[in-house]
Amino acid sequence: MTTTMPMSQDAKLDRIVAQARRDAEQRDQGYRERALKMYPWVCGRCAREFTRANLRELTVHHRNHDHDDNPPDGSNWELLCVYCHDNEHSRQTDYTGVSAQAAEDQPAAATSNPFAGLKSLLGKGGAGP
Repeated sequence: MTTTMPMSQDAKLDRIVAQARRDAEQRDQGYRERALKMYPWVCGRCAREFTRANLRELTVHHRNHDHDDNPPDGSNWELLCVYCHDNEHSRQTDYTGVSAQAAEDQPAAATSNPFAGLKSLLGKGGAGP
């Protein structure tokens, strides 16, 4: 005897995830498309120019780092190439003092001294050239 309940729950979950992805993609495309219509296809930092062939490498950067702040006049956006965009976000990380490495568990400090008895060993009987 098979039950259809788990399949219907899986199908429902799949629909929810698919809808969430469509909504996120639609939001992203919304401000990206508006920014591409509003601004010239030039990186705001390195002045690299873009065409339809390489437009996927031009990103929309939120100046205040709030991706939900999308005013209709585009005042919170600037177009940056993927390299300058990565650099901008790494500079923001450096400025705030939080980085991926700092977020990881730090190893415990060493508590032993491997050279503790070295002086006494070197001082004994004729060590030297």
